[in-house]
Amino acid sequence: MATVEECRTALEKLSDNMRGAEGDVRAAAALERSVSCHITDLDVTFAGRMTGGRIEVDDTRPGPPREQARIRLALAGDDLVALVDGGLNFATAWGRGRVKLEASLPDLFRLRKLL
Repeated sequence: MATVEECRTALEKLSDNMRGAEGDVRAAAALERSVSCHITDLDVTFAGRMTGGRIEVDDTRPGPPREQARIRLALAGDDLVALVDGGLNFATAWGRGRVKLEASLPDLFRLRKLL
């Protein structure tokens, strides 16, 4: 099982990948939104913002998100690490219910370019 630190590192790597993106992916990463990532097996939530083409984690809290972010992700720690490292395909994980992504419909259309 991935640790809280491994999950934080995976989110930092995802943020670095987003910052280095080009074209349509870069445009999708340019959203300015509140973000939460609930690690279900650790019952911890990373909360922050998607801003300037990056994800900035401002807070790590026990339990599910206290506030409803504009973009909400929920998954197990091992799945987060595997997604960021390329060992797990997002569409497959989402289709099998291993990953839950919630956002407005326009945001989902833009985010699909990141995935």
